[in-house]
Amino acid sequence: MSDSPQDQADFGFRTVPRAEKASMVRDVFESVAPRYDVMNDLMSLGIHRVWKRIFVNAIACSPRETLLDLAGGTGDIAFLAKERGAGRVILTDVNPAMLEVAQTRALDRGLAEGIAFMVVDAERIPLPDRSVEKISMAFGLRNCTDKDAVLREARRVLRPGGRFHCLEFSRLEVSALVPLYDAWSFKALPAIGERVAKDRDSYEYLAESIRMFPDQETLAGMMRKAGLEKVAVRNLSGGIVAIHTGWRL
Repeated sequence: MSDSPQDQADFGFRTVPRAEKASMVRDVFESVAPRYDVMNDLMSLGIHRVWKRIFVNAIACSPRETLLDLAGGTGDIAFLAKERGAGRVILTDVNPAMLEVAQTRALDRGLAEGIAFMVVDAERIPLPDRSVEKISMAFGLRNCTDKDAVLREARRVLRPGGRFHCLEFSRLEVSALVPLYDAWSFKALPAIGERVAKDRDSYEYLAESIRMFPDQETLAGMMRKAGLEKVAVRNLSGGIVAIHTGWRL
């Protein structure tokens, strides 16, 4: 096994063989899938719902457009987009367990019509070039092994004039709040995960993965390098999360 940095990837604060990260991430989300939505509410004190509404409003899908939702998990973004008038939605995730939860939720809410469900690795999107108008990715990019490949693929499948939208944890801008945020992330979240989901390790990884993710300007630079243009950043909640957008022109 090579010890070259190119053969390594971060898995939270650990360094693991690059080829093994994807399966390790899948194991995390298979573990948390049954309690994922409850845990999101507990972890963010419900604020994730506000972030997602703001995000979907920024996407502004129309009935004439196709939205590709990458790492769509249990469907929050896809369902909000449909409720706000999106045409066709392709809800994808690399983890079948998450998509099974999404399909059940879609049926329960009467939103299955117009939504296609696909198991997709965002680093290798099985769609033709220039085939969708909008792409969304909420809280998924940080779990990908090759983030640059995801951004290149997003640009490839966008039609000219289409936009990529990413909602992801970022860098808190209010320095006085950093100690409190760290205590919540590294002490409270794993404890909640252990108590509610019986899975401390997965929630320790999720907290660590947030800190390892590129900051606002670094991600913006990665998007430009992938060929996306007019890249813009909007911080929410003081930079705890940020919306990045980029156009294919």
